[in-house]
Amino acid sequence: MKLNCIIVDDEPPARKVLSEYIEDTDFLQLTGKAENPLKADNLLTGNQVDLMFLDINMPKLSGIEFLRTSASLPMTIITTAYAAYAIDGFNLNVLDYLVKPFSFERFLKAVNKAKEQYLLKNQLTPPAASGDNYFFVKYDGKIEKILYDELLYVEAMLNYVLLHTESRKLIVYLTIKSILDQLPANLFLKVHKSYIINIGKIKSIDKNEIMIGNASVPVSQALYETVLKDILKDKMIKR
Repeated sequence: MKLNCIIVDDEPPARKVLSEYIEDTDFLQLTGKAENPLKADNLLTGNQVDLMFLDINMPKLSGIEFLRTSASLPMTIITTAYAAYAIDGFNLNVLDYLVKPFSFERFLKAVNKAKEQYLLKNQLTPPAASGDNYFFVKYDGKIEKILYDELLYVEAMLNYVLLHTESRKLIVYLTIKSILDQLPANLFLKVHKSYIINIGKIKSIDKNEIMIGNASVPVSQALYETVLKDILKDKMIKR
């Protein structure tokens, strides 16, 4: 599986960096580049484009204006030197917001999100998931099996993590990053530097607090917009 990508950016150095990043990512395929949104229309017409990397400050038509005036666009990741437009971007349902200059690691995080969304939309299963619904950890001298469905949330505690399940709590010698890398991204979400939640176990969201079971889990202010978007997706029923 490869996602067909286009780059819309008026700066040649920026197009070059993105082209190299895309080439180094095995599930991405670059199918076209445009200097502005008007030329991007030609790339989008009659072609299957799954993902668009879109700059904001461009002549004639900005990236934000392009998003507002176009009825049907592919998944979009904004790439810009201006962080001030982040809220506008997320209000227009962009997938992620990369502030230049960004590292390959940050780029990879954004495109992995695009991959997950593509798989969910097309009802595909990531190869790594392979139908498994559990994982194992070492706890109290034993190897314990934890079902994804019983895990409410994960809490970081210095060099350990605390696994909060529906029936017990387990302190295990792991980092929050190591366990996040192993949990399926369509089921679990990092909402704070110290917390990972099971999306399916959310009871309610109240400002920067998420209720799971009988606990209240904080949401980082820096992650709030992204977290809310990832949780609600297309599940929010509006009038």
